[in-house]
Amino acid sequence: MTATWMSGPAPGRTADSRRPAEHHHPVVWYVVAGALTTALQELLFVGARPLLGALTANVVAIALTTIANTEFQRRVTFAGISASPVRLHLQSVGTFAFYAGYGSLVLVSLHLFTAEPSATLQAVALAVTSGLGGILRFALLRWWVFDRG
Repeated sequence: MTATWMSGPAPGRTADSRRPAEHHHPVVWYVVAGALTTALQELLFVGARPLLGALTANVVAIALTTIANTEFQRRVTFAGISASPVRLHLQSVGTFAFYAGYGSLVLVSLHLFTAEPSATLQAVALAVTSGLGGILRFALLRWWVFDRG
């Protein structure tokens, strides 16, 4: 992976500019981005599921939304806070691996309760999974990737 698309500040900003709305806590931006990318992930999953199957559709949706979410977090939630490109890339790869593995495990586990889980049940399970993982990801971003100290 190259860092060129993630290395500079957001367009129209300097490297030491602050978040776009200083009165908002980073958690607000993080939740907004999480909700939007989770919704996008769900749409991609439900759309790709009939063609690719649940597991592959989940992995594809996670790959695409992880890229979008990580860039949003870098440019908005944690704007003005420098991050090591190595940490940022490790976090992105780790996020993808975590959600792909965690979501796949959840999808496979649904078969313990029903032989043919519906797309709706699978999507809801993945949304809940995403929300729980998001809490862990915020902590990782806040205290390791965008560490102020």
